[in-house]
Amino acid sequence: MSNNLCDIAVLGMAVMGKNLALNIADNDYKVAIYNRTTSKAIAAAEENPEQNLSVFVTLEELVANLKRPRKLLLMVKAGAAVDKLIESLLPLLDEDDIIMDGGNSHFQDTQRRFEELQQHDIQYLGVGVSGGEEGARRGPAIMPGGSKAAYDAVADIFEAISAKVNDNEACEAYMGSGGAGHYVKMVHNGIEYADMEIIAEIYSLLKANGYSNLEIADVFENWDRGDLSSYLSEITVDILREKDLENPEDDLLDDIESQVGAEYRAVGADNESEFLLDHILDISEQKGTGKWTNQEGLELHVDLSILYSGLNARYMSAEKTLRVQASEILPAGVDAENALGKPNIDIEELGNAFLLARLIAYAQGFALYKSASKAYGWDLDYKSIAATFRGGCIIRSKLLVPIMEAYDKNPDLDNLLLADNFEAAISQGITALRKLVSTASLAGVAIPAFSSALAYYDSLRAARSQANMISAQRDYFGAHTYRRTDRDGVYHHEWNDETAE
Repeated sequence: MSNNLCDIAVLGMAVMGKNLALNIADNDYKVAIYNRTTSKAIAAAEENPEQNLSVFVTLEELVANLKRPRKLLLMVKAGAAVDKLIESLLPLLDEDDIIMDGGNSHFQDTQRRFEELQQHDIQYLGVGVSGGEEGARRGPAIMPGGSKAAYDAVADIFEAISAKVNDNEACEAYMGSGGAGHYVKMVHNGIEYADMEIIAEIYSLLKANGYSNLEIADVFENWDRGDLSSYLSEITVDILREKDLENPEDDLLDDIESQVGAEYRAVGADNESEFLLDHILDISEQKGTGKWTNQEGLELHVDLSILYSGLNARYMSAEKTLRVQASEILPAGVDAENALGKPNIDIEELGNAFLLARLIAYAQGFALYKSASKAYGWDLDYKSIAATFRGGCIIRSKLLVPIMEAYDKNPDLDNLLLADNFEAAISQGITALRKLVSTASLAGVAIPAFSSALAYYDSLRAARSQANMISAQRDYFGAHTYRRTDRDGVYHHEWNDETAE
């Protein structure tokens, strides 16, 4: 009888759930699948008749046909849907059965569920999964957190389905207790926002500099052969070269019309272009994980300025109508002689600035990991996190190898920029970064990610900052006190007669 039972269940047959189920089945596991709308599960099985998928209509039937300890991977929308499904499953499960949430749940929800299910002797994992549709199908980066015993029970499955690098090294690892797995994935997405914005700013600069889409694609392709190799750079080349083969029907523009007026959709666009990118509306959206990352930076007092610039740029992009109006009213303050021209952008220097900005994005993300590890008692392994990011995930890049080396040499490294194996990249990149920010500023081209990277760098290297003025101001108007450079203790000064009253 047990030989007919399934090894694991996947609940939720949207794109990610279906592709993970197929990936698991590819690796010789018997997979039970379930969807609240049964027709979706049936369709998934019928579209893949060669796969070892078994459809179950009810949760009772699903649970009854799983090997013990039962392993259930939830791939449903984050939030209330996860809680509702867990509530429905709980009466059907036995001690030490395992529930896994593979969606983009907030880490605090995962922590709460982990603690609540412990009271029922049910093991829980919050599983960060990165790589999108293709990664889920062929090999994602997997970041589980929660019950260590649960992880040990499913590690063989995660290892089998994860992305592989080098000599079959699996891009998956146990991250820690409670919500650690979803936290690691959340910050991954925050870094992703910054990396995408950096690339978009390079595109914007080169466009303003007179480069064609194909010339920009060539730049990224050349970079991708060296230290700047990454998944996002790779897909940028494809995007820049993609031709516009068809025009969308008018009814597909309804959502756009609700956001901006028709008269603003094509402002600044090259409507004669043969490339698809030039016909895409300049409004980018976000699903929440980037915002959560930056909220954590505020909560744990970590400077995430370059990560926030990636999020903030998306917020500003949504203000299309306002931006078009402002473009007609607000002066640029740019002289004609300061306009960008091809000689003003050196591609090698731009690449050096790109590498440093990307490194600073990682440095801020890993600084948040360090603070979170201490705040939440997780003992995160930063080398392991970087190793997991090398394949399958969206931010995979060649830069992760020296990041691993830095944490291998010093697991308690205070900041990635202080690692000696980045001395050359910083030395080559900082002058280039200064020139780039100056050039863009004089030309009136917004590059918030690069600008934030430079500000962070200079703030980090400031042995004495301007914060003494802020401390004095706070003490002046609110008697908030200050500390002195020449003696211990906390002080308040009677700045004038009014504050003394």
